[in-house]
Amino acid sequence: MLINRLRSALEVCPADADFAPYQHINVIHGRRSWMTDLFVAPVDLDEIPDEDGLGVDAAGVAMVIEVVSPGHRNIERDRVRKRREYARAGIPLYVLVDDSDGEGIVSVLAGPDSEKATYADEHRVPYGTDAIIPDGPAKGFAIGGAITRS
Repeated sequence: MLINRLRSALEVCPADADFAPYQHINVIHGRRSWMTDLFVAPVDLDEIPDEDGLGVDAAGVAMVIEVVSPGHRNIERDRVRKRREYARAGIPLYVLVDDSDGEGIVSVLAGPDSEKATYADEHRVPYGTDAIIPDGPAKGFAIGGAITRS
């Protein structure tokens, strides 16, 4: 599975050893909770608990990666709703790996504007070309053909 290839590659390639990739943990901002496909946060998640103990506080999350699921509702959730919520939460990087966009696109979104719930920068790269993470603990990490299998 693509998400497992991403996690395995991130585990051996973080630019900052104090951070690690995680799956199946709620990322919480205010009263909103999102189950991400993958996120990068401090190795010690006890540093960023949410106040109710239901997951981690979005303020401590450095990057979220979503693999867009097929189906209209799933596509809308990952491309629109989660994008807006992660920007509103101030998550510095949101990466979409999207099989449903043409022949496949990796979108790297940076520069969240929490008031407008948007990202200032979007870099779209077709499958088969390396999409490079520009900042943060995974800076320089490439999502390319070995991961997307294209």
